Amino acid sequence: MPQINLLTKEVAELIAAGEVIERPSSIIKELLENSIDSGANSITVEIRRGGITYMRVTDNGCGIDESDVPKAFLRHATSKLKSKEDLDKIFTLGFRGEALASIAAVAKVEIYTKPAADEYGTHYVIEGTEEKLCEKAGCADGTTIVVRDIFYNVPARLKFLKKDVSEGNSIANIIEKIALSHPDISFKFIRDGKAEFYTSGDGDIFSTVYTVFGKQLAAAMLPVDYELNGIHIAGFTIKPLFGRAKRSFQNFFINGRYVRSFTCTKALEDAYTNSIMEGKFPACVLMINVPPDVVDVNVHPAKIEVRFSNDDVIYNTLYFAIKSALLAGSVPSEMNIPSRPKIDYTVYPQKPTPPPEQYRFAEPEKPAEPVKAVKVSVSVPTEVVPDIRAAESVPVDVITEKVAEKPAEPIIEKNETAPELCEPTVDNSVPNKEIKPVIEEKPVEEPMEETPPISAEEPVSGFKYINSGSLKKKTEPVLEIQQKEEKTVRLIGEAFKTYVIAECGDEVVFIDKHAAHERILFENIKARKQQLNSQMLLAPIELMLEYSEYDALEENSALISELGFEIGFVKAPLVSIKGIPAILDGCEAEGLVQELAGNLLEHKHNPMPEILDDMYHTFACKAAIKAHDNNSPKELMWLVKEVLSRDEIRYCPHGRPVMFKLTKYDFDKQFKRIV
Repeated sequence: MPQINLLTKEVAELIAAGEVIERPSSIIKELLENSIDSGANSITVEIRRGGITYMRVTDNGCGIDESDVPKAFLRHATSKLKSKEDLDKIFTLGFRGEALASIAAVAKVEIYTKPAADEYGTHYVIEGTEEKLCEKAGCADGTTIVVRDIFYNVPARLKFLKKDVSEGNSIANIIEKIALSHPDISFKFIRDGKAEFYTSGDGDIFSTVYTVFGKQLAAAMLPVDYELNGIHIAGFTIKPLFGRAKRSFQNFFINGRYVRSFTCTKALEDAYTNSIMEGKFPACVLMINVPPDVVDVNVHPAKIEVRFSNDDVIYNTLYFAIKSALLAGSVPSEMNIPSRPKIDYTVYPQKPTPPPEQYRFAEPEKPAEPVKAVKVSVSVPTEVVPDIRAAESVPVDVITEKVAEKPAEPIIEKNETAPELCEPTVDNSVPNKEIKPVIEEKPVEEPMEETPPISAEEPVSGFKYINSGSLKKKTEPVLEIQQKEEKTVRLIGEAFKTYVIAECGDEVVFIDKHAAHERILFENIKARKQQLNSQMLLAPIELMLEYSEYDALEENSALISELGFEIGFVKAPLVSIKGIPAILDGCEAEGLVQELAGNLLEHKHNPMPEILDDMYHTFACKAAIKAHDNNSPKELMWLVKEVLSRDEIRYCPHGRPVMFKLTKYDFDKQFKRIV
């Protein structure tokens, strides 16, 4: 059996620090909680390189006495607990005395602190639990803590950190949540020398919500103010019409502490049952003030989770608080159509202009007289036309298609039984040549499958050097396809405006029109037959995302451009939607971008294969015709032909069948014509 050894202080400190400090944002969270507990009403956070190399937190709180500064960095040293009874009435955010010790174990820490009553402050430096300096210093009232080179002594932990931008956004997310929980404190966030975030600290929750989430989300909020069983709930919840694609905007604060709670999430979403769109989630900023003896905050190393002594009481109170807010705010929205502003032309004096003339419709132009199409066959020596085969060896059907495509040359209708002869024209440049008039008939505009077959042995006027074998070789493949299409489909109709019914030979096919069109679009997009061009919006749409979603979009900017999105990155986590794929014109741009960001975040390790398929599914599903849409017989006929002519159109991208068949034998059997 291996011998049991006591761990050294250094190893024990590193293990304990690993439970509290995961990344730079963990340090910022612990330092901010200490600043709030010190009574500060103004806190400034500054970081560089995502906090990996430099973090500074400055507050105007009570400060630390000179004699207590070294003790503050010892494990389990705290000023917030004195006896075990204090665990039942915790009102502070920190209480374990582990934060500063854990930070000092994995980083280089420098602190300047001064109580208001002292003349001088204290400058203290500690690196990896080893004290380097302790001296008096002149500094402002309050505390400033500088943390440098996180995980400098634990390189294995350092390599797991993300990019500087991602780590910085994680810090910004922490600051925003803490700012929401304490609207009476002014927070300022500086990243790489630029001020990114500032709250006024005026005590107004809505003002902080506006600053953090932006005006669009703030305008969609409903106030909440409810009290039951000694529990008071205040804050804001979103209107059902503006539900979010994810739960990331649900913010619960228990006695000023941001927490994740299944009980709170369940109560919130149950209150929105039958009120919010399926697949959408409510957003909220809710302050839940409960007696400290009914909540246990000592169940998670980072104090992010809590446990209630009675979950039902919390659930019921929160449920009825949200229900009351929704009932009070269930007022129909008014449609405000902005009127065109009147322009005062007196500001810009101009010369008087005569009154405008009455608009009149222009006289319609008389159509030009149609010119009779004449085709003349001229017999000339080979020297005059050296290679007539190059000019005349085009298949008959190609010629017909080209003639039909020229609208500028009207063709006079002919009587098929007695065709009218056109008058010949004489070319004087070729004297003494025999000119033979040729009958020109109007090209048949009926579908190609109904064109009568052409005999290969039939002589063709003007094609002197083409034998019957070459003509047969060129026309047979086209005629085979046409004959196959002629007998394939007869559209019967549509059932329930969802299922297309058609007769194909001795079979009847039933096609789900949405599933079929969805699969056709999906295959066309994958094969690049359906181009994902961008459709620019009339006005850019600003959208507030999660910091992680913002990072995912920014890291894959080339991919989202390839998918047809035009997105501007304003300032994390705010993006500006400038264009969406043209195939999705008319769809909600915000929902598309949120879904795109979610897919990128889900497949962040290798986004290309999965994300493309997922987004192609989305594009095809949203752009395809829907059940109960009104479609013309021509559209349905096209859909049936596509399904029958393409073997890959058998299942929709989600796996549902596109078509099934019943043969004439099945019908005869069902009606007892065959026993």
